Amino acid sequence: MVIISSNQRKPLLLSTLFLVFCLIFFFWPLKMMNNNPLEPVASYTPLIQHPNLPDPNKPPAWQNTTRAKAAFVILTRNEELDALRRSIQQLEARFNHKFNYPYVFLNDVEFTPEFKELTSSLTNAETKYGLIPKEHWSYPAWIDIEKADRLRKKMGEDGVIYGGSLSYRHMCRFESGFFYRHPLMEEYEYYWRVEPGVEFYCDIDYDPFLYMKENNKKYGWTISLIEFEETIPTLWETTKKFIKEHSDMIPKKNLIDFISNDNGHSYNLCHFWSNFEIGDLKFLRSPEYSAFFDYLDKSGGFFYERWGDAPVHTIAVNLFLNKSQVHFFNDIGYKHEPFMHCPVVRELQKKCHCNAEDNFDLTPNSCLRRWIEIS
Repeated sequence: MVIISSNQRKPLLLSTLFLVFCLIFFFWPLKMMNNNPLEPVASYTPLIQHPNLPDPNKPPAWQNTTRAKAAFVILTRNEELDALRRSIQQLEARFNHKFNYPYVFLNDVEFTPEFKELTSSLTNAETKYGLIPKEHWSYPAWIDIEKADRLRKKMGEDGVIYGGSLSYRHMCRFESGFFYRHPLMEEYEYYWRVEPGVEFYCDIDYDPFLYMKENNKKYGWTISLIEFEETIPTLWETTKKFIKEHSDMIPKKNLIDFISNDNGHSYNLCHFWSNFEIGDLKFLRSPEYSAFFDYLDKSGGFFYERWGDAPVHTIAVNLFLNKSQVHFFNDIGYKHEPFMHCPVVRELQKKCHCNAEDNFDLTPNSCLRRWIEIS
């Protein structure tokens, strides 16, 4: 019988505890990964039917000459040319050199000849350049300008993100209620919003526009996150007033549980990050969305506060649509600083150059978990 002295027991005990700690430290993350509520992301769309994994026995999707009436729409400035060219170059390389959808560029001032030359040279697709009407990029008649200026200055002093910017407010209002009314957009049924400086990480070997059309999808997104509450202090109360006054417009089967944890009493701040969105323009032009935007616009919140187009689009989508009409583009690797969506499925990763470990979906501020919960 081996006898262990008291002097020997202490180091042996410490060694044993250290070994146990190492085993727990190593295996616990694996256990957490196996039990992670976000695991369904990996199988969100059955890969055997995934549109971005085409049947090798069929011709490539771009050989189908059918195209949707669709365009990329880009709100930008002349000084953003370099950042925008990088984004277009990636978008062309990853998708549009195969499908050749047109670009619509919009600006509140005239585009320079240099801007037009250096953007059109990046694509074989048609490029169009439009000037935003002054009434879509200025204070509307019902706004108290002195009040708006005072409140904007205070938000800037309080450090609210873009709180002191008037141009940012014009942008949010324009993206919320006017871009789809521009004359250059009238011929289109679908849009894909693109911004300067964004990145596209994955090959897209099918047509997302046709996918939306053929599957009755009205709105598509890649990133969803929590909004800054200080930018929208009265947005939800205004929305509830709209719901009360226009209850006939709100379908019983909608997505309010995505944006509210208590059946609409309060807003949980989840929103689709609208710097990437692919949408059905008929939805934005519908009587329901038009009434909602006009109601918000007349309240003054775009200027007295700093309502973003992302929560406005999101709330409208979740009030008026059901989940079958909204699509999470899990296969489109995308980054708008500082957040990135990167596919985690190995088959899709083969088409990408992003690191799935940097995926924003796995962070506490992502609302993807909420999206999965309401499935």
